[in-house]
Amino acid sequence: MSRAPVSIMALAAALVIGAGSFYLGRSTSGHGPSPAAAAASSERQVLYWHDPMVPGQRFDKPGKSPFMDMQLEPVYADEANDSGVKIGSQVQQNLGIRIAAVKRADVSSSFDAVGTVQFDERLNVAVQTRTAGYLERLSVRAPMERVTKGQALATVFAPEWLGPLNDIVALKRAGVSPELLAAARERTRAMSIPSELLRQAEEGGTPQARYTVVAPAAGVVAELGVREGVAVAPGMTLFRIAGLEKVWAVAEIPEAQAVRLTRGQKVSAALQADPAQKFTGVMQEILPQVNATTRTLQARFEVDNQSGRLVPGMLLRLQVAGPTASRLVVPSEAVIRTGTRAVAIVRKDNGRFEPRDVKLGVDLGDTLEVVEGLMEGDEVVASGQFLVDSEARLRTVLGSMAAEQPASVPRTGGAQ
Repeated sequence: MSRAPVSIMALAAALVIGAGSFYLGRSTSGHGPSPAAAAASSERQVLYWHDPMVPGQRFDKPGKSPFMDMQLEPVYADEANDSGVKIGSQVQQNLGIRIAAVKRADVSSSFDAVGTVQFDERLNVAVQTRTAGYLERLSVRAPMERVTKGQALATVFAPEWLGPLNDIVALKRAGVSPELLAAARERTRAMSIPSELLRQAEEGGTPQARYTVVAPAAGVVAELGVREGVAVAPGMTLFRIAGLEKVWAVAEIPEAQAVRLTRGQKVSAALQADPAQKFTGVMQEILPQVNATTRTLQARFEVDNQSGRLVPGMLLRLQVAGPTASRLVVPSEAVIRTGTRAVAIVRKDNGRFEPRDVKLGVDLGDTLEVVEGLMEGDEVVASGQFLVDSEARLRTVLGSMAAEQPASVPRTGGAQ
């Protein structure tokens, strides 16, 4: 072999080696980790490797996942110490996760209720007779008729009164001593003879045993217990008159709102059929009985009815006034209620989400008062919290299961 061909072959080999070194250097410098990245990676302590699709299984070395066609990913010490779950922004958008802030709000304890008008039974008056007799004529012939104070209701004939009244007439004509006359008058009072009949007998000399029953108060005849021509007995109720100066509005109040009611609390009312008609009143009392079906209590409100426009059976829309207080509130939809506890999903500063037990206060409708568990400015998940809570529970269970298993090594094909 001549020397020239050997020299040419050596020169070609040198050129190939030089070109390979050049391109290898470019590839290493362009795609390999930078010194800063390598330093940052070396500063973080790797606890173990895992497959993100099977987070419960841990490996002590990097390599290929035995479950999926992918490389194992490291879990660093600073990540393992973080509680909760981490969800990327793209995943949050896909899941429809919406964030709401915990804030303070001036909340009024006022609320609305619907009440049914009833008679104020404290204004009821019973009209009775104190003697035996006969009801000769009725001036009020039907229940629920309106009457005024002093209006004639009926005429009663009492035969038993004729004897005492005739005695008064005879004693007056005989000119007996004042003592005997006074004793006779006392007897008529004991028999409940009206003073008007006694005066008429003394002045005119003709006793009258018929008297007119009048209404002792204004209102409506809620009960009519007699008819014309019937016999009446002492203590028999002829009429029952219900006053209308004030009425009751009885409303069904939920337990959560009933605890905020106090006696004497002001209330404004309007007719359900005509909101332009306004009334005022006060909270009288809460009846000591709970409806087992609706879990409500009956509250009795005293409403002023001097105009007489309110009658039993009407519906009133009540607005119960209450004090205003600053409360820490969250949207109602942000709280998961399990029956025994209430949970809110809180977004932390590092982008992770964690479930947190909270203690709730008053239900304010669209918002809930938070007594414990959250602070003003905390961010909670208002939509999609069930998915985050399920993920957190799953990782907690799998993590605890993996902690009981020894670390395993990936199967052949990955890093050993």
